[in-house]
Amino acid sequence: MFNSLSGIITGKFPKQVFLDTHGVEWDLCVPDSNLDMLPPVGNEARIFTWLQHTDQLMTLYGFASAEERTVFLDLLKVDGVGPKGAVKIMSAVSSGRLMDVLEKGDLEMLEKIPGVGKKTAGKMMLTLKGKLTLRESSSADMVRITAASPYADVVLSLASMGYDKKVVEQKVAQLVEVLTNDASFAGKSQKEREDILFRRAIVELA
Repeated sequence: MFNSLSGIITGKFPKQVFLDTHGVEWDLCVPDSNLDMLPPVGNEARIFTWLQHTDQLMTLYGFASAEERTVFLDLLKVDGVGPKGAVKIMSAVSSGRLMDVLEKGDLEMLEKIPGVGKKTAGKMMLTLKGKLTLRESSSADMVRITAASPYADVVLSLASMGYDKKVVEQKVAQLVEVLTNDASFAGKSQKEREDILFRRAIVELA
């Protein structure tokens, strides 16, 4: 019914984003790992969607990319994992990290993800190992996402130091995914987060 919505982000909260599309404000349930992939409040964004409609409720789920939505839909194939459970899993770990854990067959690590547990971890391994894939974003997509990112200044600063811009964009995106799950990072000001990200990127790029 809905593939995506484009509009202005009017609010970002844990697992929730408000999006205004020409006077209609949508309330979307969004995994925490996707929040930093989306532009800051007040900026335009395209959010990919999935609608859950039952006799009791109607919930619209949102994702920063079609690939993130595909991961969500793959998680729904696991017996016992519903939409809220999938969001909880994606909020606790990035899609790239989840794929890595599954490919390595690291059942112990999978069990530590909030909302998983031993029984569900086994089902996830059986259902998704070797089947969960993420298409690498094109250069054009990477530039567009980075330009709209709250950390675009970090990318520009590193690129001005002589680092390859594409490599910087990929490294910053990876670090943002990791740091998004760090409560102490999320609690800092925008300037402090940029400083932390800049220092981490310098170390890893070196």
